[in-house]
Amino acid sequence: MSKTIYALSTVFGKSGVAVIRVSGLKALSVVSQMTDLDTKSPKPRHAYFCTLSDPVSRATLDKCLLLYFQSPNSFTGEDIVELHTHGSKAVISSVVSALSKLDDYCLAEPGEFSKRAFYNGKMDLTEAEGLADLIDSETSEQQKYALLQMEGSLKNLYEGWREQMIGILSHLEAYIDFPEEDIPEAIKSNLLDSVFKLKDNIKEHLSADNIGERLRDGFRVVIVGPPNAGKSSLLNTIVKREVAIVSDIEGTTRDAIDIHLDIKGYPVIFTDTAGLREAEEEIEKKGIEITFSKITNADLVLCMFDASKDSVHIFDDLKNRLKNNVLYVANKSDKLTSEQRLGAKEANNILISAKDKDGIDNLLDALYQNIQERFTSNSSLIITRHRYRQALENTVDNLSSFNLDKEIELSAEDIRLAARELGKITGKIEIDDILDKIFGDFCIGK
Repeated sequence: MSKTIYALSTVFGKSGVAVIRVSGLKALSVVSQMTDLDTKSPKPRHAYFCTLSDPVSRATLDKCLLLYFQSPNSFTGEDIVELHTHGSKAVISSVVSALSKLDDYCLAEPGEFSKRAFYNGKMDLTEAEGLADLIDSETSEQQKYALLQMEGSLKNLYEGWREQMIGILSHLEAYIDFPEEDIPEAIKSNLLDSVFKLKDNIKEHLSADNIGERLRDGFRVVIVGPPNAGKSSLLNTIVKREVAIVSDIEGTTRDAIDIHLDIKGYPVIFTDTAGLREAEEEIEKKGIEITFSKITNADLVLCMFDASKDSVHIFDDLKNRLKNNVLYVANKSDKLTSEQRLGAKEANNILISAKDKDGIDNLLDALYQNIQERFTSNSSLIITRHRYRQALENTVDNLSSFNLDKEIELSAEDIRLAARELGKITGKIEIDDILDKIFGDFCIGK
């Protein structure tokens, strides 16, 4: 990290203000070589209005605000200079080009500012990924949970577990060093109990049904039903525009159509599918195969039927595929008598008319409740990435292998591997932690 890096931190294009960030040992070269400021050592966290010039030609590039963040109290832990320029493409291009002329300056690689923050101990990997999620967030719930992760909610949980494992390992390492001494029964019991509780806590954390990954990527809601049940009409009504072809001709929808929406802060991917029926035409058969594959991967299935001629029993053969994440939607309520409407509601169907836009709010409320109920009281500690889940599962496997009936070196290795798997999540995989724990309890002079 000897090079000083620079990059545009805002979106390239026309805007009122653009922020160009510089980080590294020679960040203050910008002040001495590209500005008209009198001082070469600006006060940290003060804003200076200055003229920005090309370091070679001395041509004026812009009038800007300059801010200095002194190491280690900066985002990267290095000296940082920020240039708040006007946001025209010409200004941005000329300033970036001018920075390339400074000695030991190079354009930052993607994510390099955050990578330097990680290497300099300003954040762990979960906090860095929380920052990435915050930048990518499109809904209020995504924003909320990304902020929690960026502020260290997952780091504190995983590091707490890892510290417990290091404590257990330090006891085991001590007995490895003194093989002639047997582990007292009381200590054996405490070690086994500690490992059991750790394993149980991690397994409970893993039982959240991929809720965090769904929050990042979107909850998959698949609309299924027979031809002409009104699936495409429902999708058009929900998104408030024509995204699917609506026709009285059966088999009009041949492929699955995905639409991304924000439902009260949660990202939802609605999928309209081909009508379920016995088809002879090859393209329609392929569409129905796609429907079943979508059902398999769905978080929630809306089983939709024409209530004026069918009942929920048309889905009896499908129930084994659907598990419990199902909402039954009775469409075309405008064609029903009052008695039929009452019967449909008593059967726990959601009654709608996609044509008249009636009952749509009730359906969206039910969908929202279904999603919200999947968040537990510990929902601030959700697993947001597959790599976390994989490392946690490996941790559980190693803890499950632990017992004190085998060689103590093998028992210690189980704990060491478990701690290492957790360290992969946060980015801390260091043997020095174990040594510090062991020797930190020694008295002075030993």
